Amino acid sequence: MPIARDTKDWTWVLERPCPDCGFAASTLALEDLPALLRDTTATWSQVLRLADVRERPDASTWSPLEYACHVRDVHQVFAERLTLMLTEDAPAFANWDQDATALESDYAAQDPAEVDIALIEAAGTVAGLYATVTDETAGRTGIRSDGSEFTITTLGRYHLHDIVHHLHDVGHDPLRATIRAYDDHAAAYRDGTAVMSDELRAVIKTFAARLGAGARVLEIGSGGGRDARALEAAGLHVRRTDITPGFVRLLRDAGLQASVVDPLHDDLGTPASYDGVWASACLLHVERADLPTVLQRLAVVIRDGGLLHVSLKEGEGEAWSRHGSIDAPRRFVYWREEPLRQVLDGAGWRVDTLTRNIGRTGEPWLSVIASRS
Repeated sequence: MPIARDTKDWTWVLERPCPDCGFAASTLALEDLPALLRDTTATWSQVLRLADVRERPDASTWSPLEYACHVRDVHQVFAERLTLMLTEDAPAFANWDQDATALESDYAAQDPAEVDIALIEAAGTVAGLYATVTDETAGRTGIRSDGSEFTITTLGRYHLHDIVHHLHDVGHDPLRATIRAYDDHAAAYRDGTAVMSDELRAVIKTFAARLGAGARVLEIGSGGGRDARALEAAGLHVRRTDITPGFVRLLRDAGLQASVVDPLHDDLGTPASYDGVWASACLLHVERADLPTVLQRLAVVIRDGGLLHVSLKEGEGEAWSRHGSIDAPRRFVYWREEPLRQVLDGAGWRVDTLTRNIGRTGEPWLSVIASRS
């Protein structure tokens, strides 16, 4: 059965985050695009190995195989357009009828293994072209058949959104992908974050002094274990947890007790069983709509007057990024001060201090200590 034609104009994703897949085009640096495009191929390879890869979820929606064929062809079309932009002044792009291509190429009958190879090759080709773009050429323009004008920078952002959005269409889970990235690079992350900043040492000192020696702390996102060691050195008792199994294995291999815990869904403990929660640089992966629930669940297991430390990246929207201690794409949710204060207050926390600092990679952070109200 033919799929209904997509006649929507998606250029709005260049101005505001996509509410469906969470992609924030305006935050994407062109220099990161080649690696991010290549990284998506690993996920598409997993999609193409699904047992039901040929099955449509309903009669009017492409199967995962058909989406993968489309993504392969998207890479090829954008490679052609990018080549024109690099070699001609303001070229006009030929119209591409993606729905007609799907029918003519019989996407549904193609071999998933062959599609996998072709998709990887197409992504590599166009990623290589983007890698040649310089500051001088990034502003070169091209015009789509409907009159929409792109620079090479906006074309790249639009291109990557299309690929990420189709992963969303086939049920790809950004949080699971982020967890997998940490899982695959757990030791590298531990080693890359071994040194603690002076700002974080000061937060730990304040947090521990306010709670007092012997206080019980639930740590969300223990990672490589650096923060818990410092908290214990300050006289606190720490329960180590992380949503990433690889981090928990590292901690257990070091002779420490640790457990895999998803703060959105898993049991966190009995009411008022802890004096504080330490959640440094971890809840920034929680979906914006889910953060209030996570903070409410954490409030339940903290005694009245207990403390929460949470740190998040400051900014707008959501974005995939490779910046940080590991070279793997992870999805981050950015927050501004006022919305964050509102979410904390609604979840049962009173903000005592909110400070700003600049991280190791130059990104701004919000650091909060809040009391259980």
